[in-house]
Amino acid sequence: MRFAKAQGLGNDFLLVERRHAPSDASAWARRLCDRHEGVGADGLILYALEGDEAVMRLINADGGDAEISGNGLRCLAAYVVRQGWLPSRHVVRTAAGPRAVEVTPALGSRYRIRANLGMPILGSREIPMNLDPPRSPVVEHSVEVAGQVVSITATSLGNPHCALFFDTPVADAVVASLGPALEHHPLFPRRTNVEFVTVVSPGELRVRFWERGVGHTKASGTGAASAAVAAVLAGRAARRVRVVCDGGALEVEWPEGGSVRQVGEAEVLFEGEWVAG
Repeated sequence: MRFAKAQGLGNDFLLVERRHAPSDASAWARRLCDRHEGVGADGLILYALEGDEAVMRLINADGGDAEISGNGLRCLAAYVVRQGWLPSRHVVRTAAGPRAVEVTPALGSRYRIRANLGMPILGSREIPMNLDPPRSPVVEHSVEVAGQVVSITATSLGNPHCALFFDTPVADAVVASLGPALEHHPLFPRRTNVEFVTVVSPGELRVRFWERGVGHTKASGTGAASAAVAAVLAGRAARRVRVVCDGGALEVEWPEGGSVRQVGEAEVLFEGEWVAG
């Protein structure tokens, strides 16, 4: 079985043609993503080409399906353009819906990709969250978790997110404590991704991430976009921001009443052959 590996700001993915996947791909994905007994990645993207579109299914490192990944979306877009299969402007169909991308070659095997991530989802029912009564938007909502009360601002870009604001960038221990506790909190029936956000200025955010089904990651595309949306909703940032992650920076814009747009890099690292079965 042939595969490719790509990364976006240190968030890495394996790309495998959908036809190679077994009917139950969960355990298979866990093995491939294992960093000691597999190739190693944050997630596995099963792809297919259908007409002038690419189709992706994302399976996280824990074997669970995810609706979308912004970094994974860019990685697949870069790969299909590098292979000459699709033009620089095309659509990637995800479980969260179609996403339009524009791919521009950068240095070497790096590409700069502009992506339309769609309209943010702000209602608690749709995120989804177990709130009674439902709220829209969910801004600075108090939650008891890991022995403390924190304020979260919840959003979705096809996958659930919650953001917490801090005066200074948080330490690894905070991510490792609050991240999994919020991911599995009963407030989120489909679990959630978690963003730890520091507002450096109205035009810049510093964000760290805990990803649902993966853990602490260097970056998250939808997480960076959701952090920007949350900062706008909370009155903390402008509608166009630079989001600095551990692995690099993304540009995010959310025009009033419009879709979230994001620009960032992806790098195609290598191709290989999996022989272990």
